[in-house]
Amino acid sequence: MVIVSVDLGDSRTGIAVCDKLEMLASPVTVIHERYIPRVIDEVSRIVRETAAELIVVGYPKNMNGTVGERAEKCAAFAADLSEACGVKTVLWDERLTTVSAHYALNETKTYGKKRKNVIDSVAAVMILQSYLDHRKHHDE
Repeated sequence: MVIVSVDLGDSRTGIAVCDKLEMLASPVTVIHERYIPRVIDEVSRIVRETAAELIVVGYPKNMNGTVGERAEKCAAFAADLSEACGVKTVLWDERLTTVSAHYALNETKTYGKKRKNVIDSVAAVMILQSYLDHRKHHDE
């Protein structure tokens, strides 16, 4: 099934998608928008265009596993997104994905403005790939 992932940020939101065989997550875009209803509209458009059947939303728990303000905002966003586009959303623990994305971009020597433009979509890829790896090893 095609799955879209969302790395929600305050001013940029990364989007990734996987192939129908759920083998590989790929970056799609970064939405440069602060106003959540517009972000929901844009993600809904991408979900329709890709014929996605599931949306994975990064869930930034605190390092000790507790749920803070940021995670609550992402949970509310996921619920609103699901209602807006009629596709189920799953919250997925995204602790350290942005750190991992920075390491990956260091490996490819991606710095400066180019890095800023792609970091969120790379984080979305890491969220989705983590979810896909989990699905591969667990019945869901």
